[in-house]
Amino acid sequence: MDLLEISEKRTMSREEAASLLHEIADTLARHNELEMTRDGKTLRVKVPKQVEVEVEVEIEDDESSLEIEISW
Repeated sequence: MDLLEISEKRTMSREEAASLLHEIADTLARHNELEMTRDGKTLRVKVPKQVEVEVEVEIEDDESSLEIEISW
């Protein structure tokens, strides 16, 4: 199978970002798949019971970032 990569970058409020993370977390907790809709098309990705999680925090003088990667 060829690589399918969907990437999206948006500016949103801190509360909106927290809501997005809650939505992803709730989906992972309740189902065995993630569902994304883009351009009217729905993509479902099955997620196994065991996943690998990587959390990275970068702190700089003018900008900081938090990256959360979940892979299986």
